[in-house]
Amino acid sequence: MSSQLDQLTTRIEACTVCVDNPIGEPLPHTPRPVVRLSSTARLCIAGQAPGLRVHKSGAPFTDPSGDRLRDWMGISSEIFYDVSRLAIVPMGFCFPGYDAKKSDLPPRKECVQTWHDQIFAEMTQLELILVIGQYAQAYHMGDERRRTLTETVANWRATFNEARTPKILPLPHPSWRNTGWLKKNPWFEADVLPLLKAEVARLT
Repeated sequence: MSSQLDQLTTRIEACTVCVDNPIGEPLPHTPRPVVRLSSTARLCIAGQAPGLRVHKSGAPFTDPSGDRLRDWMGISSEIFYDVSRLAIVPMGFCFPGYDAKKSDLPPRKECVQTWHDQIFAEMTQLELILVIGQYAQAYHMGDERRRTLTETVANWRATFNEARTPKILPLPHPSWRNTGWLKKNPWFEADVLPLLKAEVARLT
């Protein structure tokens, strides 16, 4: 990793902005940022925010969603967690806590405002970013994001093209709660997953 990214990682791992200078209510627990920056990886996963299991483990996607995502990508845990091959930059670095219905809160806004532009300005070697869920898609796709997640993912060819660097491939969240969505949208498994597996094999 470059010295610039080393320094950035150190600063992020020590970040407490969502407690010290929060937007709205402060983070309801001690921050534990989870992020994987890389100066050599050509592929990056841009997800939402860590869940409670990831907060406890300190490693990204150590949960059933991670199992499904690795299956989609067609790679082993060894490759997935090799930071020289794969960067992981969620929209929120810390578990945001639960709402009144015990669902995960949205990613903290402080992370994007404080860190994301710096991170992607440094990781210029990236060739493909997998953008998972609406918050990642809003940041990385801007006006190219469609009205719904289904429309955004179905329109993947608009951002996955040779005219842009890095290319962007929008994905639904690999949560098991989205099993119904996958059944309703069989084109995702038929059209997108083969491409995803091929690109992951090429880039890692």
